[in-house]
Amino acid sequence: MSYKIIIDSCGELTADQKMDSHFENVALQLDVDDYHILDDETFNQQEFLQKVKESPNCPKSSCPSPDKYIDAFGEDATHIYIVTLSSQLSGSYNSAVLAKQMYEEGQQENGDMPRQIHVFDSRSASIGETLIGMKVQELEEAGESFETIVESVENYIEEMNTFFVLETLETLRKNGRLSNIKAMIVNVLNIKPIMGSTNEGTIQVLGQARGMNKALDSMVQKIIATTKNCEEKILAISHCNCPKRAEKVKEQIENMAKFKKIIILETAGVSSMYANDGGVIVAV
Repeated sequence: MSYKIIIDSCGELTADQKMDSHFENVALQLDVDDYHILDDETFNQQEFLQKVKESPNCPKSSCPSPDKYIDAFGEDATHIYIVTLSSQLSGSYNSAVLAKQMYEEGQQENGDMPRQIHVFDSRSASIGETLIGMKVQELEEAGESFETIVESVENYIEEMNTFFVLETLETLRKNGRLSNIKAMIVNVLNIKPIMGSTNEGTIQVLGQARGMNKALDSMVQKIIATTKNCEEKILAISHCNCPKRAEKVKEQIENMAKFKKIIILETAGVSSMYANDGGVIVAV
């Protein structure tokens, strides 16, 4: 059985995944005032971050149409898995579900090759989606059935946790999630909240610290405290324009626990919009 793993562009692909025909990104569109760009290989992070910094308005993203997802199915795959960023943060999941329904209805009418399709709500973002794609491939390559893979990966998502620390809270302020007064106080006092995903895929504050280094230290402590069986798990780190910071987090984690593997990726467009310049995201 051939398979396809489609990940919306909030999920970064590793170098190996980009070379692997089993994987495909479907791009969201990013908008900052009159600046519009697809989150694909044309994305320019430095230019985007500058536009975000200069604009008084909040950057926005537009989810792919169902047709874009259907185009990504290809011609040969009989098992199709779609991984989207949290349905609580974007319409990408709903668009993918609609694509599945549209394709299956057309499939019945036209008598096309039978295909099995499943849409995973990552309840995460960024490298959380990357890890889910890796888990799907691991199980496919092991020869597991479609039904077993779906059940196993849904359980994997249930156990996954995502953590992040942001250098700036400007995007949260601009989109109304943080009042101007609170944002000003946080900036003046140099307070950095440690945030994470909820079971439903929304964002929660897990703690706070004064200064980026202390906040990252605290995040690492929370990761180690909440992660069981580290040696069996892959941990992923993504960063927005701060590779040295990501490497430091990796070193801290390695000093405290032994993971099966730790990977570091640079945020793509949508993740850069959420993380903003200097943000670090960890999923495990």
